[in-house]
Amino acid sequence: MPRLGVLGWPVAHSRSPAIHNAAFDALGMAGWRYQRLPVPPALFAETTRSLRPSGFLGANVTIPHKQAALALADHASETANAIGAANTLTFTDDGAVAAENTDAPGLIRALATSPQGMRVLILGAGGSARAAAWALREAGAKEVLIWNRTTARAEALARELEVRFVRSPEPADLLINCTSVGLQGAVERSASQEQALNQLGLTFDQVGEYSYVIDMVYRSGSTPLLAAAESHGSRTLDGLEILVAQGALSFQLWTGRQPPLDVMRRAAQAADPTG
Repeated sequence: MPRLGVLGWPVAHSRSPAIHNAAFDALGMAGWRYQRLPVPPALFAETTRSLRPSGFLGANVTIPHKQAALALADHASETANAIGAANTLTFTDDGAVAAENTDAPGLIRALATSPQGMRVLILGAGGSARAAAWALREAGAKEVLIWNRTTARAEALARELEVRFVRSPEPADLLINCTSVGLQGAVERSASQEQALNQLGLTFDQVGEYSYVIDMVYRSGSTPLLAAAESHGSRTLDGLEILVAQGALSFQLWTGRQPPLDVMRRAAQAADPTG
């Protein structure tokens, strides 16, 4: 039985299993299954190396393993190497691990508008932030800014990808949250929302300075950041659409089949992440 999965810590919230299993069913791919693979950082390399003998053909990789996934791989695409992180691993017949990054092209596809000429502020300095910074720079963004609570990480990422580090969030055309802030918690205009925004270096009023706001976090309902942006009338995009876009690229890489995007999108929206 061909098996696939998603490696993360935590990973209970992931809707990737629902997305991929719905695609398998829609295409009549009997026996194919995709599952969550909760793995703490200390066990990532050992666990990943054991997947191929257990019948896995590949795996997606989410927080906090994307840089570790690239380091583990025996082979990596030019895109994954340029970004410095991988979100898709393929286990080859000879026992090797091949790394790819579908986060970058997935983000550009999900945008549905060209970022050319835009000023972009990215919150975070992990694997998703790396992919977003590289993708938007390559797609012609006028300027890409990086902010992170840990200054040294933001400075290192900005230097590596030749974008600009900022000590506090600055105005931009496009704001992208690539941190895990907002994954849990209330979204009402309350102390909880203000606390979440403060973790991103923002205030409720400041969110209104961004005309387009994207949150890589996905959950039932809105996130604190998207709720604030919607209150200001800003255009928003949630992480589910980006998840579907990058997942479809991974699906095609592993199976060689054209992914049923509408089916995957409906599955993502309907999924119960605790199921």
